[in-house]
Amino acid sequence: MARPDLWDDRENAEKISRAKSSVEAELGLYDRLETSLDDADVLLELADEADDDETRREAVEKFQEIDSVLDDAELAQLLGGEHDAANVILEINSGAGGTDASDWAEMLMRMYIRWAERRGFKAAVIDVQPAEEAGVRGATLSIVGDHAYGYLNAEQGVHRLVRISPFDSQARRHTAFASVTAVPEIDDEVAVEIDESDLRIDTYRSSGAGGQHVNKTDSAVRITHMPTGIVVQCQNERSQHKNKATAMKVLRAQLYERERREQEARLAEITGEKREIGFGSQIRSYTLHPQQRVKDHRTGLEIGNVLGVLDGDIDPLIRAYLLARSAGDT
Repeated sequence: MARPDLWDDRENAEKISRAKSSVEAELGLYDRLETSLDDADVLLELADEADDDETRREAVEKFQEIDSVLDDAELAQLLGGEHDAANVILEINSGAGGTDASDWAEMLMRMYIRWAERRGFKAAVIDVQPAEEAGVRGATLSIVGDHAYGYLNAEQGVHRLVRISPFDSQARRHTAFASVTAVPEIDDEVAVEIDESDLRIDTYRSSGAGGQHVNKTDSAVRITHMPTGIVVQCQNERSQHKNKATAMKVLRAQLYERERREQEARLAEITGEKREIGFGSQIRSYTLHPQQRVKDHRTGLEIGNVLGVLDGDIDPLIRAYLLARSAGDT
């Protein structure tokens, strides 16, 4: 990093900078743990000498903080996949359930944005397709942060919501479904061949809330990869050029992930099952009525604080899944 010519090659410099930050984070974790343990030992000694219960409580709180940091460190050790350290492109689509499903998709979108904010990650809405009455039919998010893909890969699947529908005049209980797909953002060094002649590029006017926020030019970009039928869209930038660059980044990630999954299927000699976004296919259920709970069907973990989960507190669910996966239980 101290080399004078480092930033002559900006892409390489950014790569080295990210690597340096990663190493510093690991070393910093060790230093913080060591300092915290020393502080806790001192507090315990002082508590014993003075027979002071308040100081003992401080020591216990310090050990609890250390335990929490160790939990995070343990979780990071489970993220050793090829692209686990990468940023993530998250796609959310409404399924069975009508208006409730589109509203549910928007609730999930907010949940993941809040999760990113809690972790200090950067979340951006690349594309959103509003539904007719409420919510969204689909949305694409970009979440930038250390091991963002490794964490949110645990969220892939169908999510089920059970509640009293705010869209039902008779206040009946409804069930709605939405799917979540996580794709790693691929580094430029990873070779993904895209033939420009295979692309259909359309421009259109970005959707908005109205008034000054509606884009007056056709800056939004939709790219269709003709051989595979993959369609990606971006409308979050005012510049058509920037939207196209972001859409191409999403397309590269989608094509890479498609090829990777096809290779896995061929190697395992299995045919991947395309699950319907509906009954019987969910990985997790969020129940708001009659009782309040979130249950992950892969791990059996249940959490009573549904509103907390919907506000982005999903780390316990992610942790339980990753631990179960590492033990071969999922």
